[in-house]
Amino acid sequence: MKTNNNFFIKKEFVHLSEIYKVLNLKKKVEDIKINDIKDLSTASDKDLSFFNSSKYLDILKKTKAKFVIVNKKHEKLIQNLCNPIIVDDVLKSVALITKLLYPNSLSDSVDFSLKTPKKDQYSSIKFGHNILLGNNVIIGKNSIIGHNTIIESNVKIGSNCVIGNNVLIKNSIIGNNVRILDAAIIGKKGFGFFPDKEKNIRYPHIGIVIIEDNVEIGCNNTIDRGSISNTVIGANTFIDNQVHIAHNVKIGKNCIITGQVGFAGSSSIGNHVLIGGQAGISGHIKIGNNVQIGGGSGVINNIPDNTKVMGYPAKNIRSFLRERKNDR
Repeated sequence: MKTNNNFFIKKEFVHLSEIYKVLNLKKKVEDIKINDIKDLSTASDKDLSFFNSSKYLDILKKTKAKFVIVNKKHEKLIQNLCNPIIVDDVLKSVALITKLLYPNSLSDSVDFSLKTPKKDQYSSIKFGHNILLGNNVIIGKNSIIGHNTIIESNVKIGSNCVIGNNVLIKNSIIGNNVRILDAAIIGKKGFGFFPDKEKNIRYPHIGIVIIEDNVEIGCNNTIDRGSISNTVIGANTFIDNQVHIAHNVKIGKNCIITGQVGFAGSSSIGNHVLIGGQAGISGHIKIGNNVQIGGGSGVINNIPDNTKVMGYPAKNIRSFLRERKNDR
């Protein structure tokens, strides 16, 4: 599936000296062109990246980025791998650079290009009443779009999809045979900001949502687009009602996620994972393949492959049941 980001206007490049200026760094640097800001795993040698936790050291060792934003405490970890740009606050610096490269990145306003679809343009699509589409929307053959649904500019939807009533889709690429049920919101900005004494400072979100083939998204789901990287739902994954998926979350293939589960930002879920109702997944953790998580669990640590867990904090299910038995 093509995943090019056509949703946000980017400057062709900025010079490294511009980046130092916006970060209020006094060091003189060469006039090198920087194409984009990306996460460590997707950055090219012409991009800038960032490193803010030693848990990403293995990814850092493989990155192609030549310049990396980093805090002083991590300087020694990266100085032999790339060129460190030392800052006090990595994420605030990333936000400033993102706004420099993407001047409109903080905008999440209404798409005023929305219009009623022309039937001759979408001859094989069945539309309900009160549908609005933005510019350059692509919808595959034999798809159905329900009543009162809004699909904003540049969204791509595959063939044989069913989009329910009162759905909002923006900043997203959706595969074939996908079902999105009533009142789902896909592709809004994530909940990213920096608390401040006088006002909170919003964090730009230039990622998108990618939903692969044969996925089902339940009613009243909210799936946030990524901040720098993308939010991804893997093929054949089924998600129940009232699930929230925060920015940068990666959910693997063939997963089953039941009602009212919440995923915090940048969590990574493997393939063939089963998650019971009302479980909570903390941010920046990794859940392996073939994992089963009991309903109501609170997952705050990484979980290895082929594991069953339950409770808060989530632990091996045998240990959880043994402790419950001893408490009676």
